[in-house]
Amino acid sequence: MLASTSPQRRAILGQLGLPFAVVAPDYEELGDDPLEHAAGKARSVDGGDRPVLGVDTVVRCEGAVLGKPASEGEAEEMLDLLSGRRHEVVSGLCLRTPAWEELRTETTLVTFRPLMPRDLASYLATREWEGRAGAYAIQGRGAALVERIEGDYLNVVGLPASALVAVLAERFPGLYGFG
Repeated sequence: MLASTSPQRRAILGQLGLPFAVVAPDYEELGDDPLEHAAGKARSVDGGDRPVLGVDTVVRCEGAVLGKPASEGEAEEMLDLLSGRRHEVVSGLCLRTPAWEELRTETTLVTFRPLMPRDLASYLATREWEGRAGAYAIQGRGAALVERIEGDYLNVVGLPASALVAVLAERFPGLYGFG
């Protein structure tokens, strides 16, 4: 069970060939701890005997935590902060059943190229920043903002696939071809 309505997370689970159903979590995100949010989302869903997956992602740069921008102006401020800098994309992952719970974090380092005002204006006009931690989508036009990535690319898209596969391999050896 995926405790998320994110199309990116659905696409990644599909790419991995994992069967899943989507359930919107009943959880209010307060604060900026992605592991706490992932656990809260997963715990808010009753999956019966099926594993429930909760995920949350934030962007950290220069001591600031960047969530989802509330406006175009806020998105522009975030992108301006990321311009020419390296930042962290940090995801929390919680996979749980009634019998156990696994918590993991994954950090991917992303470096943006220096952005000119026309770059910012062009990207903001796409509205792709809406609903995206750090105000960009690396799997879309946001890829043009990126100079370098170190770590799990799918973590930046929205689901730390390497961490999820590690948990699945440990908890379900041989199932789905993992482990």
